[in-house]
Amino acid sequence: MLKILLPTYNGEKYVAELIDSLLAQTYRDFKLYIQDDKSTDGTLYIVTKYAMENPDRVIAYQNEENTGGAKHNFLKMMIEYKDDYIMLCDQDDLWLPDKIEKSLRKMKEMESAHGASTPLLVHTDLKVVDDNLKVIRSSYRRMANTSYKFTALNNLVTMNVATGCTIIYNRALANLFTAEPESFVMHDWWVALTATAFGKIGSIRDRTVLYRQHTNNEVGAKKVRSVRYVRYVLTHIDIMAGKLYNSYRQAGSFLKMYDERLSDEQKELLAAHASMPELTKRGKLRLIFKYKTFLCGTARKIAQVIVLLSSGKEPKEPKGVT
Repeated sequence: MLKILLPTYNGEKYVAELIDSLLAQTYRDFKLYIQDDKSTDGTLYIVTKYAMENPDRVIAYQNEENTGGAKHNFLKMMIEYKDDYIMLCDQDDLWLPDKIEKSLRKMKEMESAHGASTPLLVHTDLKVVDDNLKVIRSSYRRMANTSYKFTALNNLVTMNVATGCTIIYNRALANLFTAEPESFVMHDWWVALTATAFGKIGSIRDRTVLYRQHTNNEVGAKKVRSVRYVRYVLTHIDIMAGKLYNSYRQAGSFLKMYDERLSDEQKELLAAHASMPELTKRGKLRLIFKYKTFLCGTARKIAQVIVLLSSGKEPKEPKGVT
């Protein structure tokens, strides 16, 4: 059986359109679980109405208290809900009709190759659209200048390439989510880290989602492919530094949570990455060259080195740069 997990919070503007796109999928053997995070708008009314009209396919309820953010609400659901296959869903996107069918086909191909007992994750590309679903870019992968081959642990420890709303994972991976970690940047990054550490990650380049990019989250992806991105980072050092520092904390948290399952080589890599804030600038550069923990793309690599040579004390929480 397939479960789709949809955390919601103040999403009344788009959530009905999203749910309609799920119910219109070519693959229909799934259940949609909606967990509202104490919305203060009409979201709960909307999702409850869908659950009442589709009792065999939609289950909706509300948390007793707000979890503190979408990533926490996602992780709460991921810990609670297990099944043969799990898909993650954002409240303001729109799924193209064959998204489930394509993702599930690739997942079953991977299970045939690696066995269903292997933790597996599949993700796809997206079409980037504005608030009115007008296409901004036909490929988020190209827009953000990411590579779907960038999936080794030394790659993913610094940067995630699997967008949450495109992800499907199997029961073997789902069973590894048992508690919320002390520190994690985003739920999808945590899923990808877990998959690459203990299993396999696969991808398809098909665009399966219309991915809304609002004004406040366009900056990083637009600037990554050019010198303009490096120039932007030079004038916003704290933002990139904040993302790197968060990756260090996340690595330490991952090491702590899965210590007994990790190989000695994986432990060494994670411990080294987590130790970065304690090192001198020269020490940081030595470690990223030793473990090849570079960001994806030439512009990002240049920006990463610039930040490491410029960094001082731990920066503030980052916003806006990928």
